[in-house]
Amino acid sequence: MTTTKGHPPQTFRHEVLAVTLQVREDRLCVLLWRRGEPPHRGRWALPGGPLLPEERLGTSIARHLAVKVDVRTVAHLEQLETRSDPRRDPRGRILATAYVGVVPSDASPAVPADTAWHPADALPTTAFDHGSIVASGVARLRAKLSYTNIGFALAPRTFTVAELRQLYVAALGHDVSATNLQRVLTRRNVIEQLGERAASGPAGGRPPALYRFCSSALQVTDPGAVFRANNRSV
Repeated sequence: MTTTKGHPPQTFRHEVLAVTLQVREDRLCVLLWRRGEPPHRGRWALPGGPLLPEERLGTSIARHLAVKVDVRTVAHLEQLETRSDPRRDPRGRILATAYVGVVPSDASPAVPADTAWHPADALPTTAFDHGSIVASGVARLRAKLSYTNIGFALAPRTFTVAELRQLYVAALGHDVSATNLQRVLTRRNVIEQLGERAASGPAGGRPPALYRFCSSALQVTDPGAVFRANNRSV
């Protein structure tokens, strides 16, 4: 509730929303559900809902996510931004605090019939300002792929360098050199070789080495780094 001199007290609703991202079939996808009631009936929206009076924001988004996706499959979840445009919802002023969550590529979370994964770069018609919030979530993930170890949340427990490259290419939206990626992440102590090899493919040949992320907790590894297209990084 807010009070301004000369104006009566006002109470605003507050909701939480989740930009849940996963690389699926070599494309970065976001989880959306189709609204069954007005406003914006039939449009696709981010999972979320009202913040209850006794809840913290983190508790609330975990509760809402549990309805749409098994929260145990979300490897990383962080607060993204708060939207406060008084006109963002035709029902009245509703503040929205958004989170971004990342699901590993090998996870197959069950979702309700009204919910589906959509390519983040080819969204269907979205409700409210949710398309813009998805763009903010994608931008956050891409930025953190450059200077943190957040790739652990995209990847399965073990992987080859070629598999990890595909995940980075899908998430970043541009090509990345496998050799450069391996060199940079190894130098930053982000990934380590297991001393094991993947199964041989149908063409035979020497099986590729298996890697894993050194940590499954978010860490800043190089504050000034950026993965760039054309096989360059600084």
